[in-house]
Amino acid sequence: MEYVNYLLMALFVLFIVNRFMPIKGVRNISTAELKNELKDKHKSFIDVRTAGECNGNHIRGFKNIPLHQLAEKAEKEFSKEKEVIVICQSGMRSQKASKLLKKLGYTKVTNVKGGMNAWF
Repeated sequence: MEYVNYLLMALFVLFIVNRFMPIKGVRNISTAELKNELKDKHKSFIDVRTAGECNGNHIRGFKNIPLHQLAEKAEKEFSKEKEVIVICQSGMRSQKASKLLKKLGYTKVTNVKGGMNAWF
């Protein structure tokens, strides 16, 4: 029985570590670095927060596609040839979105660490 508890604990730790590990092939930038990236017209910008969150405050140039709609809309809205920069409120959803975009075949994906919380 004790063996099962250790196994469950190990699986839980592995799950937590996996959630917070950087995604292979995804660049992470700070909001200070983002300010320079916004000038580049050859990049796509996605805000994966809900529409209500974006209405409250947003960064000009970012297209709002909530995370739950990203898989169905990404290929219609964004070229896989361009770098895609993703933001959310805290950096967690954008990290999930970055992982999803990599699975969809996007090769140049950038996550904004800290999200909108770090923007101000």
